Amino acid sequence: MVVLYFYPKDNTPGCTKEACGFRDNFLKITEKGAIVIGISKDSPKSHEKFKIKYNLPFMLLADEKAEVIKLYNCWGTKNMYGKKIEGTLRKTFIIDKDGRIKKIFDKVTPEVHAEEILNFI
Repeated sequence: MVVLYFYPKDNTPGCTKEACGFRDNFLKITEKGAIVIGISKDSPKSHEKFKIKYNLPFMLLADEKAEVIKLYNCWGTKNMYGKKIEGTLRKTFIIDKDGRIKKIFDKVTPEVHAEEILNFI
């Protein structure tokens, strides 16, 4: 099973909370037979720094052209500090061993998302 999560940007408050939640629950998630993969538009270099800074034990993929982000319908208009912008939407997909999407989390609260995933898987 794959926990594939899309997030806007490395080293921002919400994205850091979400990533650290997955880090703190990583053993429990892997014990349930799942792997965690994060995707954002950040560069591989940015991802490496983010992983080192927060000791993230899972893979982060760079989608600098937002190709995969758009394929998963994770690109769109969002509010940022009262201003509408285009960017990566925070979503998570649970994908089974046969490659089928079992669940889509469209509304993600970074602080509690890892526990929400654990409860589902």
